[in-house]
Amino acid sequence: MKKSDQLSRVLDTGIVAVIRASSGDLLVDVAEALLAGGVDVMEVTFTVPKAVQVLEKVSDKLGDKVLLGAGTVLDSETARTALLAGAEFIVSPNTNLDVIRLCQRYGKLSMPGALTPTEVVAAWEAGADIVKIFPSELTGPKYLKALHGPLPQVLLMPTGGVDLNTAAEFLRCGACALGIGGSLVEKRAVESGDFARIESLASQYRKIVVETRG
Repeated sequence: MKKSDQLSRVLDTGIVAVIRASSGDLLVDVAEALLAGGVDVMEVTFTVPKAVQVLEKVSDKLGDKVLLGAGTVLDSETARTALLAGAEFIVSPNTNLDVIRLCQRYGKLSMPGALTPTEVVAAWEAGADIVKIFPSELTGPKYLKALHGPLPQVLLMPTGGVDLNTAAEFLRCGACALGIGGSLVEKRAVESGDFARIESLASQYRKIVVETRG
């Protein structure tokens, strides 16, 4: 898939589901539940045990039905490992220039984390496709709006603090997409195998995106 098509898919879906768990055993089922609920863009974080194997399993099972990425990627070595395992985009909590360059080299999306205006511009100028505003639970939608005002050319994705009550406001304040972790992929639902709950939440978030965008 072309990089431009990858970016369009993220923007169209409007949600990047952040998949974390204490075990990777159930995460293929989690990915299928997200897809059934209408969220087809998701990242497996490298805090998940055996994250590489999880990426491979999800990629093998769902193929191009989903746009699969890797999260919590801190260095270029991990990024390359993730890409070889099937990841199509790389998300980081910080801005690492080597990771951005590696993504550019292989034609994959880069979503580094930043918070201040200086960090956001530095990530964008380095070649980030989307800048992840993290941790957004500390700043909220109004901060995102304040960033978006002078930086309308930068694609901003808040991550942290996005839930059913705040999602619409983040979108109205300039979010190009929403990074959603525990309020979508609930820890309790994963551990109990309640995939219907995850599918329902995915459907609710997608409805918010569609209705807010009008």
